[in-house]
Amino acid sequence: MYRKLPNTNSIPLKYHILFWLVYFSFNVVRWGSYFNDYVYSLKSNLIEFPIHIIIVYFNIFYLIPRYILTKRYRQYVLILIILLLGVYFVRTGLNYFLVTKEIWPEAGNRDTFLSFNHIVAVILGEIYVLGFVSGIHLLIVWSMERRWNEKLAQLQLNTELKYLRTQIQPHFFFNALNNLYALTLKKSDAAPRLVLKISDILQYILYEVSDKKVDLIEEINYIHNYIDVERMRFDERVDCEVDIIGSIEDVTVPPLLFLNFIENSFKHGLKNSDNVKVKMSFEVLEKGYLEFKISNTFNGELSKDFKVGIGMPNTERRLSLLFPNNYELKSSLKDDVYELYLKIPV
Repeated sequence: MYRKLPNTNSIPLKYHILFWLVYFSFNVVRWGSYFNDYVYSLKSNLIEFPIHIIIVYFNIFYLIPRYILTKRYRQYVLILIILLLGVYFVRTGLNYFLVTKEIWPEAGNRDTFLSFNHIVAVILGEIYVLGFVSGIHLLIVWSMERRWNEKLAQLQLNTELKYLRTQIQPHFFFNALNNLYALTLKKSDAAPRLVLKISDILQYILYEVSDKKVDLIEEINYIHNYIDVERMRFDERVDCEVDIIGSIEDVTVPPLLFLNFIENSFKHGLKNSDNVKVKMSFEVLEKGYLEFKISNTFNGELSKDFKVGIGMPNTERRLSLLFPNNYELKSSLKDDVYELYLKIPV
């Protein structure tokens, strides 16, 4: 089996026809002007160009895929030599019977049929046309394939990003339902308010984050709602501070990007511990970047019992797709305080 190049449909037929008409006209005028014999130039090109076209497309759609792309170079060269010798006999014979009895009028008829110079001249001329036209065709096809591959890569990127976002939503609601379940077990009066908060969050996720980017201020409002949910669940044990530095009115960010970091700050710092302190900040830098910092108390013994979820790998994958080689993410743990730093372009 051998790999096939794209068929002629990859380049519309009208462009093939237009190219050959322009090339033919140029050749007729060129050689007619050079020898001051436009009639001979027209007749000889009418003989030669059908041969050129046949050889060129035979090379593009058969020889190259079957021999060059499969690295069978010797066979390709051998077949091409035989083909060019055949072209010599066919072209010379047609010119002799249909155009002129002079074997090589361009050379002043100094050479005869099967003379070395005549064979070399005809074959080199055919190789020139073969290489010139095949090169143009393959360059255009390569360019079209490259654009198509770029479109496919972008489509794959968008599809994967959408998939990662769909993972985030069930992940969040699973945790939110756990929160609601915990309140109902305690028969807490906060349960109805928690339902309303979850409803607000649900509305945001389903109807307001369909775009690739959302206003940072909307994302921060959503984060406040999430923090309120955690406060209702854990009463006064949550001490959370959110700082905004710089103007964020015109700043947009990928939706739900910070959620996992904030979820982890509660997951690894609360539960059976007395309280949790969470501090986060959003700072817009002058160089077109946004810095996000979050720190929280860290219960190391508690964190050992948690299974590794999809949240953090999901977020890291999103960052690598959204900002390839243009973001910074680092974290550290010191004195039972976990700190995370994220820097992204905005």
